[in-house]
Amino acid sequence: MGFIVLAAAALALFVPKSCLWIQTGWVNYLLMIVMFAMGLTMKLSDFAIVFSRPRDIMIGCTAQFVIMPLLAFALGKAFGLERSLMVGVMLVGTCPGGTASNVITYLSKGDVGLSVGMTSVSTVLAPLLTPALTYLFLSTSVDVDVKAMMISMIQVVVVPIGLGMLISRLLPKVCERIKDILPSISVAAICVIIASVVSHNSEKILSTGAVIFAVVILHNLLGYAFGYLAGMIFRMDLPRKKAVAIEVGMQNSGLAASLAGSAFPDLSMATVPGAIFSVWHNISGAVLAAVLRRMGTDEDTQDDAQQQTS
Repeated sequence: MGFIVLAAAALALFVPKSCLWIQTGWVNYLLMIVMFAMGLTMKLSDFAIVFSRPRDIMIGCTAQFVIMPLLAFALGKAFGLERSLMVGVMLVGTCPGGTASNVITYLSKGDVGLSVGMTSVSTVLAPLLTPALTYLFLSTSVDVDVKAMMISMIQVVVVPIGLGMLISRLLPKVCERIKDILPSISVAAICVIIASVVSHNSEKILSTGAVIFAVVILHNLLGYAFGYLAGMIFRMDLPRKKAVAIEVGMQNSGLAASLAGSAFPDLSMATVPGAIFSVWHNISGAVLAAVLRRMGTDEDTQDDAQQQTS
């Protein structure tokens, strides 16, 4: 997925005319497709982890909505980002975890159940927390329409996921037959979203220089690090630490770009951080999965050696 997303982004950035036919107004509808596909794969049992492991979910989601907004605000101030870019970075920070995090957690041999539970719960909480946190951090410098953001998130996130879950419940056999193609549909939709946002903002992205790229990369990497640290502080085992690190670091940046366009139409540069993050976190996530997967292998080898010695 990382290579596909990178190729789409590079094409849109360096040959923008090739993707300008993708209207920015399509972004919300494409994101609805991604959320609908996510809903088709979700079951009420995914939320059972909230009741069976409430401590883990509470730690993970609290880390998600505390670490990433604080990092976004701190990095934005430290690098002196102008107003529209600051809004974009904050929206990335206040959005819920991305669906790609579940795949990366699986590849890293992390706790997939916890990852899915965190994604599900953070997505459900997002229509309330994302507008509230955005207002908390930006209200002194930008006019934040909390009500409009909540309505937009309900339309783009809650309704499509709800419909997907309903159809999955009513037509389980049909959903079972098509489940293997859903990831491909989601990847295709995400690539088109990135191509649209990047192509329509290619000049602005190139003109921002290295600063916004540095902020986005640091935001993502520090999210991984502080997420893992949160797992260490609360003495989680290795698979759970992996899941929390990945969930915290990987954001639903497509949603951030969509919100930037709909909630802050006068700040066109606000879509840029979400577009860059969408490309970068898929690349960094793939690399992180390889590192974390090896970490588990090393520990297993050490455990086996200790058992043989004893």
